[in-house]
Amino acid sequence: MGERTSYDPGTFSYAELATSDAEAAQAFYTAVFGWTYDSIPMGDDMPPYHPIRLDGKQVGALFQAGDQPPHWNSYVTVASAADAAARAAELGATVVMEPFDVMGLGDMAVISDPSGAFLSLWQAKQHIGSEVVNQPGALAWNDLVTPDPETAERFYGGLFGWTFQEIPGSGGYRVITNGERSNGGIFPNADVPVPAWLPYFGIEDLDRMIAELDGLGGRLFNGPVEVPAGRFAVCADPQGAMFAVLTGDYDD
Repeated sequence: MGERTSYDPGTFSYAELATSDAEAAQAFYTAVFGWTYDSIPMGDDMPPYHPIRLDGKQVGALFQAGDQPPHWNSYVTVASAADAAARAAELGATVVMEPFDVMGLGDMAVISDPSGAFLSLWQAKQHIGSEVVNQPGALAWNDLVTPDPETAERFYGGLFGWTFQEIPGSGGYRVITNGERSNGGIFPNADVPVPAWLPYFGIEDLDRMIAELDGLGGRLFNGPVEVPAGRFAVCADPQGAMFAVLTGDYDD
């Protein structure tokens, strides 16, 4: 089990769903992953924030945001949200949300990289992010789907110090390494309408999940696809948020 008490800077550490229907999204993901949810009041005229739990441990969150298309946000831990946001701007990103304190839990910022893909930066204080990763029901991988992988390499290498290895015969897919750990990938796709980070969650039985997806209101976009580590599929939930599922050998 990939339990975590901290994350090194440059590591993907959290996933958060902004959805148009929090109640329906909760029902869908409970059926798929067995998730349960807390509810944290956020003040007058604001919907509650729902931490996601798997066997009592937090693995992400969701909230209702009716003013934007449903989507998953990917978070990367940084030593300083202010410094990382400033460096991102120097490298050609747009700082969408300037660094700010989140109720003493941490400091965050949101950037849009040079291709337009959004990414959240997280400087942990009381909250590290996901308490468990790399197992069924938990965050297991992150891919950047982009038409310009070379620009992505230069940008993220300069921002986080990531290194990249192109996989032969993969159509240009690059595995990201942060320090000594694999940390996601870059998937070249010239036809993607909006470049984006795609979170992958572990799944126990991929074939069963795919068979049940339509009845749950979800949609299968791609897969199952065989990869060296196992098999994956790309899906959307009933509200339209894209995510991927992965079964096979997970990192520790």
